[in-house]
Amino acid sequence: MVVIYGINQHLNPIKAALSDAIHYCMQSVLGMPEDKRAHRFVPLEKEDFYYPGGRSDAYTVIEINLMKGRKPDTQKQLIKTLFKEIESAIGIEPIDIEITIKEQEKYQWGFRGITGDEAVDLKYKVNV
Repeated sequence: MVVIYGINQHLNPIKAALSDAIHYCMQSVLGMPEDKRAHRFVPLEKEDFYYPGGRSDAYTVIEINLMKGRKPDTQKQLIKTLFKEIESAIGIEPIDIEITIKEQEKYQWGFRGITGDEAVDLKYKVNV
């Protein structure tokens, strides 16, 4: 699951294109299937979104939640691909993008009435 935060005036108009860019990266780097897009947008009022100096109102935070198993080099490739693709497709400069990857153990995920460690029919690989 991916959670995206930003100032509502900047985030709302680009939601669809940003979702496409993020999912493209998830597919190309992690091998996620087309139908596994799980994005949650959290548009905030400017007064509710504090961010570091030197950033513009386009500042966007992307939190990527993954089941544990991706190699550090794969995660780094995902982050760098996101910076490039978002700048190219949306026009947000890397200085205005913050990305964090949060990994949880497979047993800490619950979907379709089971836990992630019980899933044997995933259409993608976790250990890449």
